[in-house]
Amino acid sequence: MATPASADSCAGVKVVVDFASLGGGVQTGCAAGDPASGIAALTGAGFTYKYVPRQLGFVCQINTLPNPCNGAPATAYWSYWHATPGGTWTYSSSGAGSYNPAPGTVEGWSFGAGTAPSATP
Repeated sequence: MATPASADSCAGVKVVVDFASLGGGVQTGCAAGDPASGIAALTGAGFTYKYVPRQLGFVCQINTLPNPCNGAPATAYWSYWHATPGGTWTYSSSGAGSYNPAPGTVEGWSFGAGTAPSATP
């Protein structure tokens, strides 16, 4: 796994993961350079993930949360978001494995029923 750069001075893609509904806070990281996908940005920023079993491409866990994987029902799943720094979150219409985030942008993940991350991009 790549060593993440500081999210405060991110020269690549900033990643925001909101664990609040799982009893955690918001964590940020930076995927240096130009990651080829949202999944590459997630791992490049220092986060781990697992897909829903038998549903490749649908993220079930980030940093082992929720534990166990809940199968990602419509009321409790990892939603994927995009933004520009200081802007507003936009729900992704593409999967994180196929979306190519541009350097200087912000990728967001939030667990719940499709609510945007609580942190400002």
